[in-house]
Amino acid sequence: MIPVRIVVVGGGVIGLLTAMECARTGAQVDVVDRADIPSPWATSYDRHRVVRALHRGDMGLTAAAARGHDAWLEIERRLGTRFYHRVGALTAMAADDAPTNLTLLAWAGVAARALPAEDLAARYPRIRFAAGLAGVLEPAAGAVLADRMLAALAGWLRDRPGVRLHPRRRVVRVDDAGAVRLADGGVLGGDVVVVAAGPWSRDLVPAVLGKDLTLYRQTMLTYAPAPSPQAWAGMPAVPSLGTTSGAWLMPPVAGTPVRLSAASACRPVPELTDRVTPARWRDHLIDEFSALLVDFEPAAVVGATDSYYLADTASGRPVLATLCDGTVLAYAACGGMSFKFAPLVARALADHAVGRPPLRTGLGSIDRPREFAAAGSRGSSR
Repeated sequence: MIPVRIVVVGGGVIGLLTAMECARTGAQVDVVDRADIPSPWATSYDRHRVVRALHRGDMGLTAAAARGHDAWLEIERRLGTRFYHRVGALTAMAADDAPTNLTLLAWAGVAARALPAEDLAARYPRIRFAAGLAGVLEPAAGAVLADRMLAALAGWLRDRPGVRLHPRRRVVRVDDAGAVRLADGGVLGGDVVVVAAGPWSRDLVPAVLGKDLTLYRQTMLTYAPAPSPQAWAGMPAVPSLGTTSGAWLMPPVAGTPVRLSAASACRPVPELTDRVTPARWRDHLIDEFSALLVDFEPAAVVGATDSYYLADTASGRPVLATLCDGTVLAYAACGGMSFKFAPLVARALADHAVGRPPLRTGLGSIDRPREFAAAGSRGSSR
């Protein structure tokens, strides 16, 4: 039996996990990216990412994230490299909302406990929580060291028979027949093409889909804790500090620095340009965390970086599209929350690609792909 031939466009977390899942079925897989593999330009390429279950008030997303958490542990075992650290995840919210969200987590099978206002202040004295806030703590949640995980994943693929990696080769077009055309004149052919090109995906999908996608730019600060990293011992990831700005922080994990950002530092932009942080956005986050962190020192901000992601304009969520009767699959918008669901999305993409009944992820936009007659025809920087 001739194995299925699959071309994956994109060297970020979705592309590489999809390539792994396809290779495990015996498919022949080509992975191509305009940068290195893993791609340092991928949305997912970062020091660490939070993996937790709670999505306040949303049973579907909470249950899917709980399954995604378990899937990350399985991938860690498969790769044989430790990249997941159970530091816990704390979500601050109005005290009246905590019981409902604890019930939601219990329904999804996730252990959690409430922390009333006085406990928040006592346990996490480095943070100034606003009056009236309580916390929901997920002890088993934590941080994926994304750059380490992606390097291990690329290594697994590099050593796998039937897998070929094509770094630093820019895709300019995906044809309806499944041909991936490259800037150097080369062509990669497959039975199925999976486009998982992150913020560049909009250039490789039909214009009718691309017009529904918005490109966002997010600023993050790298902070050297004062007086020392030890002062942050026991601090969980905090995906929500309970502010109107949507502030969050990642504590030091296995030698990584503190990362600080907020939803208010995310803005729509017309195109992807560079990653140099404009001073106004750096200053915005410094002002935000000067009010939130005890003994915050602006001079201890040792770096600021910008990253990009695509999301569906209406929902803000990821989008999966099937093109040309399934010859081309496009994970057309990575979304700001995509990382935690990546193992589920990749499994669903791989199932579609090899002709298996696709995994039901619990994510509506993935389980019910949009269908289009033709693939994209515009040039791409990917």
